[in-house]
Amino acid sequence: MERLDRLEAVQSMLLEIGQLSTSCSDITDFIGAVHRALGRIMYAANFYVALCDREGGTIHFPYFVDEIDNEVPAPGQRVALAAPEQSPTSWVVVNRQRLMITADDFEARDREGMQWGHGSAAEHWMGVPLLDRHQQALGAMVIQSYTRDVTYSAEDQALFTQIANHVSNALQGMQSMDRLERAVKERTAALAIEVAERGRAEQVQHALYQIANLSAQALDTATLSASLHRIVGELMVAENFLIGLYHPDTQEISIPYFVDQKDREAPVKRFPFGKAMCSYVLSSKQAQLHDATSFSHLVANGLVHEPLGNADIASWMGAPMLVHEQPYGVLIVQSYDPAIVYTKADLDLLAFMASHVAVALARMQADRRMRKAKDALEAQNAALSVALTRLQEAQSELVRQEKLASLGRLVAGVAHEINTPLGICVTATSHLVQELKLTREELAAGEMTEESLDSFLDIIDQSLRIMTTNTQRAASLVRSFKQVAVDQSSDDIRHFKLHAYLSEVLLSLQPKFKGRKVTVEVDCPQDLVLDSFPGAVSQIVTNMVMNSLVHGFEHEQPGRITIRAALQDGQVLFEYADDGAGMDRETLDKLFDPFFTTRRGLGGSGLGAHILYNLVTGALGGTVRATSAPGQGLHYELRFPSSRRVAR
Repeated sequence: MERLDRLEAVQSMLLEIGQLSTSCSDITDFIGAVHRALGRIMYAANFYVALCDREGGTIHFPYFVDEIDNEVPAPGQRVALAAPEQSPTSWVVVNRQRLMITADDFEARDREGMQWGHGSAAEHWMGVPLLDRHQQALGAMVIQSYTRDVTYSAEDQALFTQIANHVSNALQGMQSMDRLERAVKERTAALAIEVAERGRAEQVQHALYQIANLSAQALDTATLSASLHRIVGELMVAENFLIGLYHPDTQEISIPYFVDQKDREAPVKRFPFGKAMCSYVLSSKQAQLHDATSFSHLVANGLVHEPLGNADIASWMGAPMLVHEQPYGVLIVQSYDPAIVYTKADLDLLAFMASHVAVALARMQADRRMRKAKDALEAQNAALSVALTRLQEAQSELVRQEKLASLGRLVAGVAHEINTPLGICVTATSHLVQELKLTREELAAGEMTEESLDSFLDIIDQSLRIMTTNTQRAASLVRSFKQVAVDQSSDDIRHFKLHAYLSEVLLSLQPKFKGRKVTVEVDCPQDLVLDSFPGAVSQIVTNMVMNSLVHGFEHEQPGRITIRAALQDGQVLFEYADDGAGMDRETLDKLFDPFFTTRRGLGGSGLGAHILYNLVTGALGGTVRATSAPGQGLHYELRFPSSRRVAR
């Protein structure tokens, strides 16, 4: 019957432990309740629980009840975990096994000179490990007896072990809940700090935004200073506020803004650098925090010369406005109220604000200088624009004159070339008139013979052949010159065959080749048709040929000019090359520059290649590239569309 009653008591205790684990939030109270329940089923006058911190290597006793030993660590005090051979509690924790010790075991240890634990030796000592779900030690639960008549049976040991398992499960839940509650409290506190810091940061960010916005506005000094005072006043108590500006050109400090509870106006509006606290702060290049005592020490030690303003201060802060170590001024905030004392955090904030105010001032000064420079630059640009317009007009006039001069030289050459066939025709005509007169006289005298008639007819036939050949030659020159001249003086688009047109241009240039040993070869398809500006093509070829004759070949020097043209994907590839003197890199780089020539005073105007470049890139809508080297001649490569007509 006693055994059945005990089993019911054990069952009731285990249920109570389960209920306590969910209702009890304090571990010490929970273990105390377990101790009281344990006393109902076995002797438990001496009972304690030790919990360990495996990572920290420490142990503490949240619950300890002993009839003899009362000197134990406080529940929250942690001590180092002893070695297993020095403490039975440590042995149970480290080995994670149950341990039973009798008085004889304690005495044997004492005889060997090895102290077994720190407390009094028990008659019967029983320790059971408290293990988590991973079989790692949470600590140990210990029960002991100092009475010889009271020992623990095998059944007691089994019950105690079973109870320890339930206590372990309950402790795990309570520790998890405790850790969760602590984490929640810590996180709540951290969030509160974070919210406060974030709110403060938002205030500072808003203040910086306002300062940056001020720097972008063209405000007068008074409005700017009052706005800065308002911005700083939103972050700290700033009923007494001063702005000092440094003037490096005069080595002075001015006070554009001054608000003070005791002085209506600043003692002085402008003073030499070196006086007052403003100079001290700027000289040190560090923010300063002082009270009346430290301020008087600065004056007494000669660090502050000729202090200005009311010295009856409770707290004073000054921060230099610096940009890359260049001083712009100083911000000063002070308090006359002993209840308002600035802290290091306030000083850091003022220094932070001063640095941003300095940047804003530097930006404003730079903007003013930029606006002045912009105005001056706009005036210069206007003058340069007028000069450029005049220069372009002069250049256009020079180009027009150069084109007319080129056409004039072409007229002179063609006129000279036409003069020869026309002279031959005149001579042949005169000779024919004279022969006709003689024949008529002979016929009138009746002296005409068959032989003389045949001779006269031969003369007529020969004269007519001579006249026909030379008049055709002159007509061909006139026709080619007329077309080329009309094209060069017109800007109309025309449908023409490139090969035939090149032949006409070269024919009009034939007089320039007289007496020269320079030949021209043309490689161009007969059916290559362009819808473009023939005048531009004529002017380009004329300028290329004239440049070769003037610059590429000496008068008696033999040479060859090659012109090739082909159609590639709607683009005309036009190549011109001579085997003349060529040019070095420096000269080639300036080839298309206006008025650049190597034959100044010898017939070179410096506009031929420039006109060529403008015609290719402008009228023809293409590109031009020139390559050359000394002794290697000059090579042009032109690419332009075969049609310049705009689709409608």
